[in-house]
Amino acid sequence: MFKNIPIVPDVFYVGVNDRQKSSFENIIPLDKGVSYNSYLILDEKTALIDTVDVSQATLFIEKLQSQLQNRKLDYLIINHIEPDHSGAIGFLRKYHPEVTIVGNSKTLSMLEGFYGLEDNVLEIKEEETLSLGKHQLQFYMVPMVHWPETMFTYDKTAKILFSGDAFGSFGTLDGAVIDKDMNTDKYWDEMIRYYANVMGKYGSPVQKAMQKVSALSLNYICSTHGPVWHERIPEALKISDRLSKYEGEEGVVVVYGSMYGNTELMAETVAQGLAEAGVREVAVHNISKSDPSYILRDIFKYKGLIIGSPTYNNELHPEIEPLLRKIEIRGIKNRVFGYFGSFSWAGAAVKRMSAFAEKTGWSVAATVVEQKLGLKEDNYNACLQLGREVAGMLKKEVN
Repeated sequence: MFKNIPIVPDVFYVGVNDRQKSSFENIIPLDKGVSYNSYLILDEKTALIDTVDVSQATLFIEKLQSQLQNRKLDYLIINHIEPDHSGAIGFLRKYHPEVTIVGNSKTLSMLEGFYGLEDNVLEIKEEETLSLGKHQLQFYMVPMVHWPETMFTYDKTAKILFSGDAFGSFGTLDGAVIDKDMNTDKYWDEMIRYYANVMGKYGSPVQKAMQKVSALSLNYICSTHGPVWHERIPEALKISDRLSKYEGEEGVVVVYGSMYGNTELMAETVAQGLAEAGVREVAVHNISKSDPSYILRDIFKYKGLIIGSPTYNNELHPEIEPLLRKIEIRGIKNRVFGYFGSFSWAGAAVKRMSAFAEKTGWSVAATVVEQKLGLKEDNYNACLQLGREVAGMLKKEVN
């Protein structure tokens, strides 16, 4: 029933789209959905690279069986055992009880832990190869990209890197699968959002993985989410390289919490100061409306960050506090930072953000604005100055 979707002759896409799930990992909004990508190699031996989320298992099995055309499935290769890629293994085993499951030692331990499967397994190690006939598969361990068992599978014959979650993106595949057959513009920001929220903590392991990738000749990168990269491989690699080095573009994120509009007015004024100083990329987020996944995306994207908060119960705004924690967890480096705050009778927000600034090790603006009650002219001008100062620091560091 299902038409073949070839990557190259003998290598086929058998993944699925999920337009129903509202949030990834039950946390991150999926406004544009997500794809679960799986790939089938038909050679003297047959090999499936990863499965899909259990919610899509029935459709996945139908697509796989249609592609196999009654052939035996010899191998299931698990690059990454997170359940959105391994959830259909139980279904697969019912249709192919003799399939050999290929993974490294950590993968096989998790396979038993998640699914109780210990039989018909093949443990592989760094740079070992598996011959399917014409296609020769080689395995590279990339721990903590972004789980400890993660590995890459490299098809030496077709020069395809099956990269697990690395180089992936949110967003469904709307008809086409390979980048050359689609407009990829809609995926770049979703790729950054994906990295910032899923991979963001693991810059050093991603850099080690990038070093392994740099030694390979690549015609295709087949991730488990988002497009298959072919013509746009350089751009996909550049994004992951830049993000894992925490190299922000010239631009500033302004994030604020506000109960009655006073802190919001300060944020607007800071943004005005940035624009007057020549910053063309300014992303302003109201913490009460913008989901943190989009704020983190922009923080990874741009080099400048300015945060404003009112004092709330003698603490930070209740949505600013967890954002600071999310930033700390990801260990984001090399940022230019400014902050401001407001209060009605006792100020605490500025003091809290001063402590945060000290922890980060970032370059911090000397101008700090704290306003009691409504914004007055002197602090209005100070907010403009804060924007201008961060702009000057930004341009100095970028250039």
